[in-house]
Amino acid sequence: MMSSLQTSRPGEETLTEQTGEFHHAVRVYIEDTDAGGIVYYVNYLRFMERARSEWLRARGYSQQTLLERGIQLVVHSVASRYHRPARLDDLLQVTATAGELRGARLVFHQQVMKDGVMLSDAEVVIACVDASTLRPRRWPVELLNALEV
Repeated sequence: MMSSLQTSRPGEETLTEQTGEFHHAVRVYIEDTDAGGIVYYVNYLRFMERARSEWLRARGYSQQTLLERGIQLVVHSVASRYHRPARLDDLLQVTATAGELRGARLVFHQQVMKDGVMLSDAEVVIACVDASTLRPRRWPVELLNALEV
């Protein structure tokens, strides 16, 4: 994995070792926008979901492998702010940084940026649940070790 902060192609990821900040590049397509060519607000959350999924994949896990082990990660809560609009064909950098772990919950701090300017930021709380009962469960130690939280 690269240590650079700059991403230049959609799907390209980087990890800043010092801060643990993961970057995922996303291109804005017509399907992401409203009639005026502005990104529809809920799509910022979709971009953040992709970044968290790629953050997980970069650490050797996927949503599918977790499901096969009886673990599901679900969004518990989101607090988001929108600062500036993204537009059709913009190349965005979406960050995901794991924060505080509280039992079954892990807090992510995320940003969507364009050319270093913040467009949106959010605190997303992810819960680890048993895939069959959907009840909260503690994160498995081996998963926490791999995730470096």
